[in-house]
Amino acid sequence: MAAITTKEQQVVVNYMSEELQTIFLSNLDEAPARRRAREAFKDIQLAIDHCLFRLSSDGVKTKEVYEVNSRGLKIFSKSWLPESSHLKAIICYCHGYADTCTFYFEGVARKLASSGYGVFALDYPGFGLSDGLHGYIPSFESLVNDVIEHFSKIKEQKKYQDVPSFLLGESMGGAIALNIHFKQPAAWNGAALIAPLCKFAEDMIPHWLVKQILIGVAKVLPKTKLVPQKEEVKDNIFRDVNKRKLAPYNVLLYKDKPRLGTALELLKATQELEQRLEEVFLPLLIMHGEADIITDPSASKALYEKAKVKDKKLCLYKDAFHTLLEGEPDETIFHVLGDIISWLDEHSSRKNKY
Repeated sequence: MAAITTKEQQVVVNYMSEELQTIFLSNLDEAPARRRAREAFKDIQLAIDHCLFRLSSDGVKTKEVYEVNSRGLKIFSKSWLPESSHLKAIICYCHGYADTCTFYFEGVARKLASSGYGVFALDYPGFGLSDGLHGYIPSFESLVNDVIEHFSKIKEQKKYQDVPSFLLGESMGGAIALNIHFKQPAAWNGAALIAPLCKFAEDMIPHWLVKQILIGVAKVLPKTKLVPQKEEVKDNIFRDVNKRKLAPYNVLLYKDKPRLGTALELLKATQELEQRLEEVFLPLLIMHGEADIITDPSASKALYEKAKVKDKKLCLYKDAFHTLLEGEPDETIFHVLGDIISWLDEHSSRKNKY
């Protein structure tokens, strides 16, 4: 989950050619426009001065694919595989709200692949390069089913059937990963969750009366961009000021106010998830910034306490904001990456599924 201010966008725009400015400022509601924007900015994105993009891609084989799913939607996906080393396990990544698997996660996936893991990710319908109205989730359950369909096809391939498989979920992707676990309780060897959206922090939820009005309007105008956002919430996404300045280069990010239907679906999903934490029984690595005011750290603590599994670990990062792998100082980002890889190394060496 991420957002940027108009001021930060303008600074980036000032350094662009006229052609790139036109693309950057264009309406990205539909997938074809987002795909044009990605092609125009792809090389520029990989050259920005961010620690994730300084990670080497040597020895990593990547592949990008568009496939039409069972609902007739063209879905973008990408994989990162180690070229020569033994495959320890496969990791299936669920990105956060508003985001894409084609920007910051590129650096994360390179690091994981160079550590011996096969990494698979997709853009959900309505996000990134996949079909659908930008930022619109008409049904959270359908979105979860779309992700299950995609990852199941990967896991069914003969070459991946005998290696462990893990879910990696970030923010809203953490909620998706847990819902995948509920629907496929015996299919995964564990899940690593980064600032999982088990509950919205209080600063994210409008006043009770405003919320009731928005819920009523959402039933009639679900695609309307109307949900208010507090400025302090936007400021809580990137702790590192220099990284905050780079955020506009994520051109596929959904930058507008949340759509009413999307906000309602996410609110319902978190309310349901909060009631089902005791049903979680796969090995867990839960990571959260203590200063996160977007997804509630107390909900991660509740997940850790209530999950019906002994093999669970909670990592809380002092003073860290919401985007642990993108917006923190370099040392924190590499600390979090190290925690993930250490946990994966430990669990992928175990032969039996849980």
